[in-house]
Amino acid sequence: MTEIHDQFDTILILDFGSQYSHLITRRCRELKVYAELMPCTQKIKDLNFKPKGVVLSGSPYSVYDSDAPHVDPAVFELGVPVLGICYGLQEMAWNMGGAVSKCDHREYGFAQLQVVKFEGEAQSSGSIVDALFEGLGDEMQVWMSHGDQLSSLPSDFHVIGRTQTAPFAAVTHNSKPFYGIQFHAEVTHSKRGKEVIGRFVLNICQCQPHWTMEEFIGKEISRIREICGLKGRVIGAVSGGVDSTVAAKLMHEAIGDRFHAIMVDNGVLRLNEAAQVHKMLSEDLGVKLTVVDASEEFLGKLKDVEDPEQKRKIIGNTFIHVFEREATRIEKEAEEEELKGAEKKGRVEWLLQGTLYPDVIESISFKGPSATIKTHHNVGGLLKDMKLKLIEPLRELFKDEVRALGRLLGIPAHLVQRHPFPGPGLAIRILGPVTLEQVQILQKADDIYISEIRKAGLYDEISQAFAVLLPVKAVGVMGDKRTYEQVIALRAVQSEDFMTADWYCFPTDVLRRISSRITNEVAGVNRITYDISSKPPATVEWL
Repeated sequence: MTEIHDQFDTILILDFGSQYSHLITRRCRELKVYAELMPCTQKIKDLNFKPKGVVLSGSPYSVYDSDAPHVDPAVFELGVPVLGICYGLQEMAWNMGGAVSKCDHREYGFAQLQVVKFEGEAQSSGSIVDALFEGLGDEMQVWMSHGDQLSSLPSDFHVIGRTQTAPFAAVTHNSKPFYGIQFHAEVTHSKRGKEVIGRFVLNICQCQPHWTMEEFIGKEISRIREICGLKGRVIGAVSGGVDSTVAAKLMHEAIGDRFHAIMVDNGVLRLNEAAQVHKMLSEDLGVKLTVVDASEEFLGKLKDVEDPEQKRKIIGNTFIHVFEREATRIEKEAEEEELKGAEKKGRVEWLLQGTLYPDVIESISFKGPSATIKTHHNVGGLLKDMKLKLIEPLRELFKDEVRALGRLLGIPAHLVQRHPFPGPGLAIRILGPVTLEQVQILQKADDIYISEIRKAGLYDEISQAFAVLLPVKAVGVMGDKRTYEQVIALRAVQSEDFMTADWYCFPTDVLRRISSRITNEVAGVNRITYDISSKPPATVEWL
């Protein structure tokens, strides 16, 4: 079966637990080169592809710690260029006989890197600038975040960059394409960091910049057809969010009416969501859609459940039960049609999901350096014995890539730019037990919030906005009477890829209007708060 690595040059990024690891992936993708993040424990012999280059990320560990994560030494026998960033530099040097120790003067924040020209024996014409920094000048502003640094070089390495307190801030092997930088080129604070990564990816690894959504769309449609064959049918989970909408449209383009989109009304959707999604997909995009009302089933299973991970797993498992029932129903209907002379279309074998790359990253526990943040219902909440096979055409994409893909598929701008909505729906925005009454309160508050954002012309400036119902009550006063009612928290963030995010700074009059409307129009709520937490340290969703 054709895999993505067969179609695009790939940079392998090995994650040692750095908060910036995903940014390395982003920078490669921005250079139109496919990059994939894997745990640092990945064994090279178990890879099903050969990367064009490898990047070793930063880490909160010290290489000399007894429990420090270490790379498979086979990385250095692959015969491809390797770039170590921060801890990655130290790990490379540690593997090759260099020394790492605590800094006398730790570097956190901006630093000036002095590029050191190499004067090797083979360079009879004089000094040259190493390929990693070629054309970037004699110095550059970089971003440091480290408490350890190299105290001695491994043999056969030389210095290509230093700062006032880091004499080995950038190094390279004398004859092999091994490079190490102490600074974080992947963050925007390193002014020319993207260019440094570009020198490595494009010049040193010689990757072809073919990773574009224009290239992806045709190859992915071909791959879907290869997976599903000529007769296999697919049912798809759709929620009305951009991810599932783009996935559904892509699948429809690939296999036509052999794709059946199914929206499950799980009782925790936004206000009037099911009717709106039916119109959008069926009428606007021409996708065959069935809406299944399973709200009582979901709410019954969620009764008295407060733990967010349990909510996600219950919803994920129940989704699969519903889809398997629908698959059986669709097959029975098809059999009846075939008895009447209709063309045979094959069995329902596949379940489409709009899983994205950040979902995958956040749902994987890397052994040692990093822990699972939360389980996404469409990654970690599925039945182990489910009968349907998963097909996830967006699994390798970030949100902005999905939106670009949606535009290429002809999906209208107002749908492509729609804010994300989690698969578990309002269940993870109700902090506490999920009941019909709580759902209705949150639906109304959220609807007011989003409508006021749209009215103010701010919707497209915000990456995601939603309301959260808190499991507390507060004292208030309405009409000279004391009230003791619930609290709504509002959340709005700006983000490129949802791996990091910053809270949105609303005009005061807009927040005042939203607060006034919710407390006046939603029974049971008397207090509104606004969440000004960034990611990290918080996540975008509360649960």
